[in-house]
Amino acid sequence: MLAVSTAGAGAVQNTAQTASGQQPPVTGRGAAPTTPGAAAPPAPTTAVLTRSFTAPVGLVFNTVRPERVEQFERLLAEVQTALAASKNPTTQALAKGWRFYKAAEAGPGGTIYFVFVIEPVVAGEDYSLGKVLVEAFPDPVKLQEVWALYTGSVTGGGSLLNLTPVSATVVPAKAPAAAPATAPAPGAPAPATPPAPRTPPDSDPTRTPAR
Repeated sequence: MLAVSTAGAGAVQNTAQTASGQQPPVTGRGAAPTTPGAAAPPAPTTAVLTRSFTAPVGLVFNTVRPERVEQFERLLAEVQTALAASKNPTTQALAKGWRFYKAAEAGPGGTIYFVFVIEPVVAGEDYSLGKVLVEAFPDPVKLQEVWALYTGSVTGGGSLLNLTPVSATVVPAKAPAAAPATAPAPGAPAPATPPAPRTPPDSDPTRTPAR
């Protein structure tokens, strides 16, 4: 899953700012100019703000403008393709537990919720969107084209949650205790013993039937 929230999707420097103030992925055009004949600088891959989780399960909520849902879904298609095609073992490990969902319920102000579920979380790894895009698109022009799908569709930074499973222990209910026997008060007569039931003659097994 990709943490598409504006707070964690940036990966490299660029003069433009995203909807939440996060810097978009750096392209080769954003690097310092080089002198003729000098070696080109390596492609920047350091994230401005990482998206990592501390619990076994992670969630990221993203609010998308209703008129830009198709645009955001195109972004997700690019990201899912990048995750599936990656040869990087770390990215492959992230992709195994990364899932993308669209909520049926509307978000605040009529926005559309897109929820990213990460289970299981790879501890200590960065789930930021920019990291995935920089790895997948070495061409700076294509990278900025894909990044624009994101910045033009979200309304702000995404919300991140760390979830820990709850193991409920069921305690069996105890049977009610029997009421203690009440001793008769001093001087009170003992309770009468009920008489034994009388056996009708016809039910006496030793009786010989009359002829």
